[in-house]
Amino acid sequence: MKIDSIDQLCVNAVRVLSCECIELAGSGHPGLALGAAPMAYVLWRNHLCHNPEDPNWFNRDRFVLSAGHGSAMFYSLLHLSGFNLTINDLKHFRQLNSKTPGHPEYGTTCGVDATTGPLGQGLGMAVGMAMAEAHLSSMYHTDQTDVINHRTFVLCGDGDLMEGVSHEAASLAGHLKLGKLTVLYDSNEISLDGATGRSYSDNVRGRFESYGWHYECVEDGNDLNEIDAAICRAKEQNSCPTLIEVRTVIGFGAPGQGTNSVHGTPLGDSGIANLRTRLNWHFPEFTIPKEVYQRFADCVAKRGKQAEAEWIRRMNQWSIDFPKQAKQLKQSLSNKPPITWKECLPQYAAGTEASGREISHHMIQILAEKIPYLWGGSADLASSNKTDIENSDLFSAANRDGRNIAFGVREFAEGALLNGMMLHGGSRVFGGTFLVFSDYMRGAIRLSALQKLPVIYIFTHDSIAVGEDGPTHEPVEHLMSLRTMPGISLIRPADANETVAAWEAAMDTLDRPTVLALSRQQLPVLRHSAERAREGVRRGGYVLSPQTGASPEAIFIATGSEVRLAVAAQQLLKQTGHDVSVVSLPCFDRFEHQSEAYRESVLPSCVRRRVSIEMGATLGWERYVGAEGIRIGVDTFGSSGPATELLQTYGFTENHIVDQYLQLIDSVSPSV
Repeated sequence: MKIDSIDQLCVNAVRVLSCECIELAGSGHPGLALGAAPMAYVLWRNHLCHNPEDPNWFNRDRFVLSAGHGSAMFYSLLHLSGFNLTINDLKHFRQLNSKTPGHPEYGTTCGVDATTGPLGQGLGMAVGMAMAEAHLSSMYHTDQTDVINHRTFVLCGDGDLMEGVSHEAASLAGHLKLGKLTVLYDSNEISLDGATGRSYSDNVRGRFESYGWHYECVEDGNDLNEIDAAICRAKEQNSCPTLIEVRTVIGFGAPGQGTNSVHGTPLGDSGIANLRTRLNWHFPEFTIPKEVYQRFADCVAKRGKQAEAEWIRRMNQWSIDFPKQAKQLKQSLSNKPPITWKECLPQYAAGTEASGREISHHMIQILAEKIPYLWGGSADLASSNKTDIENSDLFSAANRDGRNIAFGVREFAEGALLNGMMLHGGSRVFGGTFLVFSDYMRGAIRLSALQKLPVIYIFTHDSIAVGEDGPTHEPVEHLMSLRTMPGISLIRPADANETVAAWEAAMDTLDRPTVLALSRQQLPVLRHSAERAREGVRRGGYVLSPQTGASPEAIFIATGSEVRLAVAAQQLLKQTGHDVSVVSLPCFDRFEHQSEAYRESVLPSCVRRRVSIEMGATLGWERYVGAEGIRIGVDTFGSSGPATELLQTYGFTENHIVDQYLQLIDSVSPSV
């Protein structure tokens, strides 16, 4: 890289433009933008291959700003490179409904490949992107051409590397030898509260080398040539990812540089003036010299445009030579499964028994045969979650074709990686663990929802029926906790037919993650579910076992394994002249999206006697049973013991449900 005065002008343009955005907004983080601008500029000028005219070009390099608080710098780079982001957009930084929100948001700003801000998760998602690239590159490789061949770059900070998820993700990335992954580490030894030495003294080089990473260090974060040389050496590493530690000064050029005072506070009028003088910047506010735009056009836009044109040429020939693979790739990029995938969905007769996880495993085999771009795994629980694809190998450094992923005991990283795989495109993915351990990956599930990614989470061992493993492994609050998260669908099926329908709903969902909460224990197939479950699960709730007469005396509402108990209690009550209906409500959010008329047909408002039955926290069930209804659930932690004894102790028997209902009769009139 031959540096000239225009390159330095470009670096300073990024710095000043970023700080002007922050100043106008009255909030933001100038520290990273001022310190990390040189490394970001070198990356974009010489290495990052993407086309501003086509931000979604599939074979582009991926860039993840894991230190998402540096968004002003990111937006400045996007604008200068020619993406559809104007100076006026920059002037609306951090304003409501703008294209330049406070932290990068996928789907809001063109050129943003991932939503970041929760530190560490950007690095995790980037590892997932690199995994997807390696897998798909191998899947579609031919002797004639590589149709998928690109890199993933990350810019992270000290805070990212402190977060536990970065340890999980980096460990797996090194194990998988993801050579096309490069992380630029903005090493300024300052975090929000002060010097990192207050809480952080890691040997970063030793840490990453122990993971199997290649390590580079640039001592002067303003040395563009050294940064360039380090990135070039990183790109030569075929068998390991690279961390480039770039030693920078936070807030370079501003008053307070090198201290936490410049991390997340606008510089103010005097600070901006001081910065302009220090950087020899004498242009009006929000004014960029034409030679800066020209340099970005010549080095960034031109390279990306040419690379995409060449890729399209190769793709066209590849599509002619390998039409079946080309059709499959095109299908995968839509996220939609092939139309034929539903042709062989099983149906189960009443009386047979199977656990939710077993039926889910069977569905994975059916789907894997029909959808070759479906892959996934578990947090070292595949044999228990039943999440393996039987006719496939393990995805590994030696076998990129493998469709089974061993995430290891790394639940948080697993969720972040799944998000990255989905963001990359070309895959449908699933990941499993026990429901109780979904807490470990909750931050990643939240980003799945925020980014509207159709990740499928398979959470088994869904209740106190786990039994002997005890309260540490028995979820209580988790069902309701996940239901409160906007933008996800949690489906808790009652039997084998509902589990099949849950998988169908998950695969048809393209704009949100789906959580499948599945039983470990055997569940009987319920009468009527064969003909009613498919439509009922799609709608989120349905009358599984109606009353005998025209109108029910009461409504029992249950999910999962407790639906069987509701039906058993219904039959006992029928013997004594009480006529109730049983509603299976596997998915709250789907049910809430139905028409008022449909919801009224399932839960008629005139019926005030209602009982909810679920082995989990009762908070939230008042929405469906009302103030006068009964909520049978678990509002304490579980216990260790045989499942049959636990269910008896915690009141999950048909006789207890009947007793509770008979008490309700005395206090609530049958209808309004």
